[in-house]
Formats: sequence, C-alpha cells, structure tokens
Amino acid sequence: MNKYLKYTLIGVVIIAILAALSFFLKKNSTPLELFKTENAERKDIVNKVIVTGKVIPEDEIEIKPQISGIIDKIYLEEGADVRAGDLIAVIKVVPNEQALYQARGRVNNAKVALGNSELDFNRNKALFDKGVVSAQDFQNIQLAYNQAKLELENAQNDYQIILRGSAGGSSSANTNIRATVNGTILEIPVEEGDQVIQSNNFNDGTTIATIADMTKMIFEGEVDEAEVGKLHAGMPLEISLGALEEQKFEANLKFIAPKGVEEEGAVQFKIEGDIVVSDSTYVRAGYSANASIVLDEKKDVLSIKEALLQFDSETEQPYVEVEVGENEFERKDLELGVSNGIDVEVISGLAEEDKIKVWNRLEPKSDDNS
Repeated sequence: MNKYLKYTLIGVVIIAILAALSFFLKKNSTPLELFKTENAERKDIVNKVIVTGKVIPEDEIEIKPQISGIIDKIYLEEGADVRAGDLIAVIKVVPNEQALYQARGRVNNAKVALGNSELDFNRNKALFDKGVVSAQDFQNIQLAYNQAKLELENAQNDYQIILRGSAGGSSSANTNIRATVNGTILEIPVEEGDQVIQSNNFNDGTTIATIADMTKMIFEGEVDEAEVGKLHAGMPLEISLGALEEQKFEANLKFIAPKGVEEEGAVQFKIEGDIVVSDSTYVRAGYSANASIVLDEKKDVLSIKEALLQFDSETEQPYVEVEVGENEFERKDLELGVSNGIDVEVISGLAEEDKIKVWNRLEPKSDDNS
C-alpha cells in the first residue's frame, strides 16, 4: 500500500511539472511587445501662421484747440458721423490775469506814445507847409507817427486775443472746435467744464475729439521672429473677428516692421493689412482679430502624422518603422515636405500601403481575461 501511494505521488508531481512547463512555454510564445500600425494618407496640407491683433481705422485724426480755455458746450456724441466743418464743441476763453494786465498796459503805453507823436506831427506839418522844416525831416516825423498808430493797433489786437480769443472781437474762429475731416467720432475724452490747453511747440495740447474714416480699416498684429522671414507684402490674409464669429474678411498684407520689439523674451514684428469691409457690415474700432496667413499649401499629397516620425540621434534624419512581418519592423528614411504641425508631406521613402509603427505599446492579454 505504501509503495502504491509513493508511485501515485510521483505521478502527480510529474503531471504538475509538465503542466507548469506547458503553461510557461505557451506564455513565452506570446510576443513581448505589440504595436499598432497606421497607413499614410493622401490629403491637402496647408502650412499657415495665425497672428493675433486688432482692427483699427487706417487714420485717426485728433482735434485740438487753437486756444486755451474751458469747454463751454459739446454738441456731438461719440459715434456721430461728421463732415469737415461740423461744429463739435465751443471753448470759453479764461484769460490769464497777468497776461491780460500786461496787454492792457501795453495798449495804454501805445496810446500815450501815439498822442505825443500826433502832436509832434501836427506841429511840424504846419512848419513844413511854411517851408521852415525840410522834406527829409518831415518824412521822419511822419514815419514815427504812422509807426505809433500801428503799435497801438497791434497792442489792441493782442489785448483782444487774450481777452476774447480773437483779434476781430468775435471768438468763433478760435473757440469753435470743428471737424477737420469726414468720418466718425471715435472718442470725446473731455467733458463740459474741463480745462483745455492749446497745441504749441512745448505741448501737444488737449485732444477734444478723435475722428476716423470707418470705411478704411486695417488689421494690426505682431508676428514672431521665427515666422516673419516667411512673409512678404501682398500676401493674402483671412481675418476673423471675435465679435463677428460667423464672418471672414479678406485683407492684403501691406506692411512688415523693419525693426522688432522684444516682449517676454521673444522678438515681435508689427504687421498691417488692409481689410475689405462691405457696406452691410459695421466693424468697430478695436475689435480683437486673428489673421490667418497661408505660407505654403499642397493638394492631394501623401502624408503621415508627425507623431509617427522618429529622428536619427546622430544625423537627425527623419524615419519611420514599417511592418515587414508579425511584430517585425524595419527602418525607412524619409524625405519630408510641407507640414502643418499635425500632418507632414512625405516626398519619398514610403508607399501608401506601408503599415507604420505607432509608438504606443499594447500589453498582451492574459489568459484570465480571455
């Protein structure tokens, strides 16, 4: 009985060992690594750059006063359409007390000088008529008299300008602020009662209103230095506005800044493009916008996803691995063309039917889940 039990146990152990060997052999026959594959496709590839910016009028005109004073009345509002000559506001002159006092004193001095010159002229004229005074002496006296009259007139004009804003007694020429061009009032940054100063050699002056022709709009944006070398004047732009999402506007690139400006470590170059705006669409100044600029375009070319590419560590030659058998791949070097950042054109090195390795490893299924 013991001998029979002994042989029985040995048989069970041998069967268990054979079962374990069979399991491990089966498991080891499963490939260690499995990879998905993809095929190349024929598609259109467009390489374009997106530029962020805004839409602004081509020209903005700032209306400034010709004389200092206080805004007495504003007749128009922002958004109003105006023509050259339309009245926008009126300034009330508030003369400088010291300048007014000095001007008044100059007028009084000129009156005194004129009175004295007039007496001298009248006295010498009588003597000249009698032949006592020579013609030369009389001419000098007459010249001094005329100069005294001119000095009084100039002093009075200066006094009126300081007092009223105009030498003619009517201040409308200087105190009436009128539009200088046709367009739309974009901004009136002053209010009634605000003090304004005139434009001169030392000061730009206070802006009363800003006027622009809203039918002539441009796109203004900034391009990174890595892309600016690919641009040239005349390139077409497709403009999309944040406020008008369903509409696209055509434009032509007309200006590329010759000098860049460093912003947050990157050099940016300003670009401008003329926008074609239809009469039925109202585009407001300052709308945020994106401009799409096509740098290169290929139609119906063989392409693959850029994620499938690998690069040689020494030569940086792009290549992919193509399936040649079950879980077997071989390297194929590629010549690439246009890329849009997602897909890239394959010029040579790959056939449309080739199966390309995707670098996402699949875990083999276990027997428990089968």
